[in-house]
Amino acid sequence: MKVVRDPRDLPRSVRAVAIGSFDGIHLGHRRVLDVAFETGLPVAVLTFDPHPRVLFGQHVELLTTLERRIELLVEYGVEEIVVLRFDQELAQMTPEQFMLRHLAPLGAEIVVAGPDFRFGHDRAGDLALLQEEGILTRVVDPVTGVSSTTIRDALAKGDTVRAASLLGRPYELDGRVVPGFARGVKLGFPTANLVFAPHQLVPRDGIYAGFGDGHRAAVSIGRNIHFGGGERRTEVHLIDFSGDLYGRRLVVELWQWLREEQAFPSETALTEQIGRDVQATRDAQRPEPVLELE
Repeated sequence: MKVVRDPRDLPRSVRAVAIGSFDGIHLGHRRVLDVAFETGLPVAVLTFDPHPRVLFGQHVELLTTLERRIELLVEYGVEEIVVLRFDQELAQMTPEQFMLRHLAPLGAEIVVAGPDFRFGHDRAGDLALLQEEGILTRVVDPVTGVSSTTIRDALAKGDTVRAASLLGRPYELDGRVVPGFARGVKLGFPTANLVFAPHQLVPRDGIYAGFGDGHRAAVSIGRNIHFGGGERRTEVHLIDFSGDLYGRRLVVELWQWLREEQAFPSETALTEQIGRDVQATRDAQRPEPVLELE
């Protein structure tokens, strides 16, 4: 497996190149990859970081970090990944410059992308232009009902089961563990406090059942309204875990939304409810995709 920032860092060879942001690696993205694999050529993925919307100052909530996106591509069988820095220089390139600078060094014989794929300044290039330049193309129709927007909408409602059916796997929180207020330790349920990369989507506030680092995980997303509110936090209690997580990366699957965040009349009542949340997490089932690739 090779991950490079410049296509010239890969040995030139005839390839099928799948191009896109691939945020989330959802079922639609998997169809693009499947079509690339079906060409029988070695497959390289050409993707972008940061997301183009970030450069243009547009709001975006990302479904995966770059690190996780690369991991998921590799898990799906991609062996060569080119991550282009999406900056002003790239955004100002003409389509012809983009082809010369980024596709020619890859030996792109076939380019695979969705019907809305555009490249070059003012989105002037498309798959039809590539064909005119002698590059074969495969236009991959979207999977019915599957899009990053639909997944974001589901997560905004806390519907992790629906999101999993569109992603092909549970949605994941991908963060770094930092010190918190240690309230969980005092209550008998120690938690890992997560911070996230900019623009990463954090779903609807509430209590979730999930899984991380080999353990069932009871997850709280919200403002700790029982303790008077404040900044939004994500706290993860790994069931039956013992150890130090500070400074570590932690990827947590969200399986099921359990309940709203709430304030309690006493810490005893809070502790009793956390116990019920932990039991619900032990009983929860990992959501499985139900949509077929149509």
